[in-house]
Order: sequence, then C-alpha cells, then structure tokens
Amino acid sequence: MMCAAHAGPGVLVIDHAKAPGEKIRISGGGRCNFTNMYAAPENFLSQNPHFCKSALSRYTQWDFIDLVAQHGIAYHEKTLGQLFCDSSAKDIIALLLAEMEKVGAELRLRTSVLSVAKTESGFSVEIEQDGTRETLNCANVVIATGGKSIPKMGATGFGYQIARQFGLPLIETRPALVPLTFGEDIMADLKPLAGLSAPARVSCNGTSFEEGLLMTHRGLSGPSILQISSYWREGDAVTVNLAPEMDVKTTLKAKRQENGRRQVSTVLGDLLPARLAQHLAGISGLSGNIADLADTALDHLAATITGWSLKPNGSEGYRTAEVTLGGVNTDALSSKTMQAKDIPGLYFIGEVVDVTGWLGGYNFQWAWSSGWAAGQAIQQRPA
Repeated sequence: MMCAAHAGPGVLVIDHAKAPGEKIRISGGGRCNFTNMYAAPENFLSQNPHFCKSALSRYTQWDFIDLVAQHGIAYHEKTLGQLFCDSSAKDIIALLLAEMEKVGAELRLRTSVLSVAKTESGFSVEIEQDGTRETLNCANVVIATGGKSIPKMGATGFGYQIARQFGLPLIETRPALVPLTFGEDIMADLKPLAGLSAPARVSCNGTSFEEGLLMTHRGLSGPSILQISSYWREGDAVTVNLAPEMDVKTTLKAKRQENGRRQVSTVLGDLLPARLAQHLAGISGLSGNIADLADTALDHLAATITGWSLKPNGSEGYRTAEVTLGGVNTDALSSKTMQAKDIPGLYFIGEVVDVTGWLGGYNFQWAWSSGWAAGQAIQQRPA
C-alpha cells in the first residue's frame, strides 16, 4: 500500500486476505507501533548491513510521522522511541488506503496470484478471484508479501517462491522476535515461575538488550527475549542479568551488614520477585542466614543473579514470531530502488527482503522506507 501510494496512477495491489493491512491491525496490541523515533541502520539485521541505509535515509521515520500528523492521527511514545496510535491501528490502514485513493491506485482483496511470468514488454500475472481467472499484463511487479511469520494471518513463503523462480538468491529464513523454549529439564524449574516478569539485560553472541523479561509455561518471552531471539542460534546459551542497574555484590554485602540473621532467599526477595528469589537461591546452592556467607559465596550469589545462563532448545517458531529473519539476498537488489538488478521491473520490498528490524516499530519503518523507494523508482521508470 505504501509503494502504491507513491508509484503513481495505474497501480493494482493484489491481496489474498479478506481485509487490507491485517498485520497492521493486530500489531502493538491493536494500536500499531508504526515507527520508532530512533530508527537507524544499526537497528536492522542483514547479511549486508549497509543495504538498508539508502531507503531509510531518504524516507525517514520523521517523514512517516509527518504523514501521520497530516491525517490527524493522535499518537504517543510508549517507551524507547516506540510510537503508537492513541486510538487504533486501523487509523494507519485508513491512512494508507487514503493515500492510495489519492493517486488512483486500486486494491483487490480475496485475490490469489497463480503465476508471474516475464514477457517482452514486462510481466504477465495470472490471478483468481471468486473462482474467476484473469491474466494481467504490467510493466512492473512488486513483491510485498512479507515472510512466513504468523501463518494464521495468511503468511506464506510466496515471495521466496517468486524470487527463486527468477533466479534471485535467498538468505536462509528463520523465525525472529519470537519467544524461546526450553527442554523439560529446565522447564521443570521454570514452570512454577510462569507469569513472573522482571527487568533484565539478556545477552547472546555479543549483543545485549535491556528490557522486560517474562516467564511463560513454554519458556521465556518479553521484549528482551524477543529482541535477543534474532541473534540466538541453536546450541547457544542466553545470559540473563536480573539486576542490570544494580551493583549486586555491594548490595548483598550491605544487606549482610544490616541484618545478617535473614535467610538468603528473603534477602534476595528485596531485590527480585519472591518466587524468582527463591529459585535463584536454590540454583546457587546457598541457604541459611546471609551472615554465614563468606565474601566468595556472596560473589557466587551475585554472579547467579547477573549471569544466569540458560540454553534454549528452540523457539515458538513462525506461529508466534513477529517477523522472519533472512529472505531475498540484498546482493541481487538495488538499495536505491529495491529493483532486482538483473530483471528490470521486478521489485522486492519489506520483510520479504533480508532486512529485519528490532522490536519497537523498526520493521514498519522498513516497510514504509522500502515501499517509498520502490514507488519513487516505478513512478520515474518509463512505462
């Protein structure tokens, strides 16, 4: 829809869904985290971290924020630069539909694409709507089908299929921004903690995120876990610091000095939720009065709180993943136009491309920026 709004007249958007922008509608708890004030190339993962720079610098978060303001949509910052609609995510869908209508772009829902073929003058696209097949001839084809995430919303690997058909290489895809799961040995200890949340700094493979962490019946979730899931790989451990803003060693030694008769788990309960405090006291192997613990024991306890290491056995997969990591290899695309280098008129934008943002509005900004870039290029390209 963003691309169509900028590509000029004569654009047809084909969507197999019953309603437009369904992923927008469900995002952000129904209020759509439509961009992030701090969006920058370093907030995106790709085999080529430089690819996203062109589109993001030419159509920025401030450009989209201006568009939101022009449409009279009230919004607020929730945290860390994340901007949400005050009312409803449907406001963003209405904005995009209005922008499309302004340029005369058409939208067809409940329509399937059966095939895309190259012709001498452009492309031939066979579609089906309500059992009726039709062949369309066009100068340009834009693949904006997203990844495999949330299949119940209609997500498929269609975009990757088209890329393979035209010989474009793919970067292996995997679920991202997704809760992590654990084996029965770890879950036996974690399940009693289900429902607990706490601020945490979660680290893996040299990257850390400091946000909320949530214990679930299947493993770990919350913003910090969703963020680190994009960097986690099978076999890796994640390290959880449950007191990222505290000098835990100094605090524990002060607690020992203040009232040494208190139990270790009780003292930890001053710093953490009670059930979590008891669990960490248990896995540290320390008990009794805190006065009975030597400095080395307190150091070990502090290390347990700030360096709790857990090895996931997997993730919840595409079923709950917010985005798909990997996709169409950016080496095959122009970073300025999003056009396939060897196939004039064929464009790939958004999540289907190997550009994946952090949690917090970054993936929407990539949709707006890459859609704008392709739309501008199509508008300027000879028909």
